[in-house]
Amino acid sequence: MKKLGGTLLALATLAGAFTAAPSLSRAAAPDAGQSAYAAVDPFIGTGGEGHTYPGATVPYGMVQLSPDTRIQSRKDGYGWAAGYRYDDSTIVGFSHTHFSGTGHSDLGDLLLMPTTGALRLERGNPDQPGSGYTSRFNHDSETAQPGYYAVTLDDYKVRAELTASTRVGMHRYSFPAGQPAHVLVDLRTSMYDYPGKILWSRIRVRPDGTVTGFRETRGWAPGRQLYFALRFSQPLAGHQLHDTEQDVAYKGFPPPAEKNPAQRAQIEGRQLVAAFDVAPNAGTPLLVKVSISPVSEDNAIANLDAEAPGWDFDGMRAAARQQWSTALGAVDAQGDAAQRTRFYTALYHTLLGPTLFMDSDGRYRGPDNAVHQAKGWTNYSTFSLWDTYRALHPLTTLLQPPQRTNDFVNSLLASRRESPYGVLPVWSFHGLETWCMIGYHAVPVIADAYMKGIRGYDTDEALQAMVASANYGPYDGIAQYRELGYVPIDEEGEAASKTLEYAYDDWSIAQVAQAMGKDAVAGEFSRRAANWKHAFDPATGFMRARQRDGSFREPFDPSASGYGSDYTEGNAWQYSWYVPQDVAGLAAAHGGRERLLQRLDAVFEAKVDPAIFAHMEDITGLIGWYAHGNEPSHHVAYLYAYAGQPWRSQARLKQIMDSQYAARPDGLAGNDDLGQMSAWYVFTALGFYPVTPGSNQYILGRPFLPRATLNLPNGKQFRIVADGLDDAHTYVGGVTLNGKPLDRVFLTHEEILAGGELQFRMQAEPNTQWPSAAAIAPYSQSGPVIR
Repeated sequence: MKKLGGTLLALATLAGAFTAAPSLSRAAAPDAGQSAYAAVDPFIGTGGEGHTYPGATVPYGMVQLSPDTRIQSRKDGYGWAAGYRYDDSTIVGFSHTHFSGTGHSDLGDLLLMPTTGALRLERGNPDQPGSGYTSRFNHDSETAQPGYYAVTLDDYKVRAELTASTRVGMHRYSFPAGQPAHVLVDLRTSMYDYPGKILWSRIRVRPDGTVTGFRETRGWAPGRQLYFALRFSQPLAGHQLHDTEQDVAYKGFPPPAEKNPAQRAQIEGRQLVAAFDVAPNAGTPLLVKVSISPVSEDNAIANLDAEAPGWDFDGMRAAARQQWSTALGAVDAQGDAAQRTRFYTALYHTLLGPTLFMDSDGRYRGPDNAVHQAKGWTNYSTFSLWDTYRALHPLTTLLQPPQRTNDFVNSLLASRRESPYGVLPVWSFHGLETWCMIGYHAVPVIADAYMKGIRGYDTDEALQAMVASANYGPYDGIAQYRELGYVPIDEEGEAASKTLEYAYDDWSIAQVAQAMGKDAVAGEFSRRAANWKHAFDPATGFMRARQRDGSFREPFDPSASGYGSDYTEGNAWQYSWYVPQDVAGLAAAHGGRERLLQRLDAVFEAKVDPAIFAHMEDITGLIGWYAHGNEPSHHVAYLYAYAGQPWRSQARLKQIMDSQYAARPDGLAGNDDLGQMSAWYVFTALGFYPVTPGSNQYILGRPFLPRATLNLPNGKQFRIVADGLDDAHTYVGGVTLNGKPLDRVFLTHEEILAGGELQFRMQAEPNTQWPSAAAIAPYSQSGPVIR
């Protein structure tokens, strides 16, 4: 690893020069940040089903500049949702937008590829070297660090290096001497590629040599527009602009002059590719800087001028490193090398989204496809809310300055104002709604922020937006849910899951309304929060889908899953525990805590053939029926603690951590889902988890690091100490908070923000006497779990 010289002051100066992102500072120890940066391995999650990318970006950056190893069809795109898979051996090129860890493919905008020798315009077959411009590569030549990626393209002997600022990606290409050299700019390719996806596009070579253009696609989000501007550091020997959809008509005879690719200064169409010939300049790498904009080509140029006025690749890389060191320095985590790599890579992944979606002048494109101006806040998009409301957003409220969460909430509210439907986003990226997944989970993100005192937005508007989303009848059975108290399966698919998730969202609305003194609203949504009871079948002990006539759908198989079934990306074994707002009520429904504990054991101890989920690629990471690779299971191990047996949570958590996370490319058991899998790891490694966002409580598990210090945004520190922790001492013997015994299995958000020390005493055997029978139980809507 090449070390960067210079002082911290110099790095801070560089950071200011290369980013136009808002400054959100914290009181982090510089040494902790630099050490954390060195521990991150961006290749973790790029193999298996993690779906992460290894390329260059900055925290929450709008540009994600990363290699693409294959461009797959709609049918096969799942495995290449991030564009890169570690087990591939070829690289198609380097594109500027990527999702981190999704279960759906899109983006991959504006692909660049440096080549030598004879010019090839088609990417070819990655399994047939030489059939197109795709090149072989070897992992031995790869380097990936936060904000930097490098690889050697073996077929061209080109060393490609990538770095980024917030809205700009910079490439550095070192070409071999003595060969014709080219840079391709391909607008035809995209993740989730299929005929007709590109609605229209343009490439324009301006008189000063700046290349601009745009592309409109109809992928996961229809009608998405993205504009770009790029510049080369050296004069070019020539260029060609091709419309491969139209040029085929002239194959075999000379095209007319206006169709000559070398004479075009601008081209529009649906299948565009440009080739730029690099003038020989021995020993001097070619730099290419590329900016993107949701608004216009002129705005893309303005972003380029604002963030990268010069050609200092190493300066941009150093600035990215400083941003990452600051963000990662929120936690000073101690442990061995593998522990630190797993922890800091997980923390790194939690900082990749949501992503900035706003130009340097504050303009952005909304869900109405119109251009809007953000005033006094920063606009973000890429909200994978069904995943991230559970742990990623609560982690943000703890480790990031409040302004970050305020900006997220303001972005959600703005999206609702600009939406033709008048509701908060469900799953949006680049400003557009995809309607993917279920629930109205922008609601608990806002509620959790409000309950934690983060209120830099119009709170009355926020409550109105939450209520409007919860009452939007045309969406996913909400009209029937309001009428019946459940979603009927004979009218709406995945009805059991929807009933359960709506009930939790409703509870979070009730919390905010009650805190605001809106008693009527609080009463209504408190009643709706109990609708989970309509899904519980006492005869089977499972949550099930009812029909409009009130009967449960038959026949019933608790192992059955699939789209259109009773459940969303899961089955009855995985979804029947989703009542985070009322675990006590769930225990009572089962007949008491002992019965609940037995049922939880049955989940983890079942013998399950993973092949049963071959048709559901998202259900991975199985321990019995428990599926850690998907979100509905993420809180389940902590339910033992609610039922008064935290030592059983501690044992299950160790089982999950040991089997579902590893410091290798296939080290994530399932999609990282914009950081949710990683946020679960961060919280669990620290020793606590937000089972019920909006309650301001974190349920204690057990720590997996010997020491960790949270450098909180308010300038205080919260230390977690695990005395005696090792592989032989995995159970909690006792806990103190600021030196006083803690006789309960939860912490409050306020206790953490106050600073201090949480100390775990670890031992070899379970302590079945902690906490005591008189301990205060965690929050539950219907009161404590009956013991």
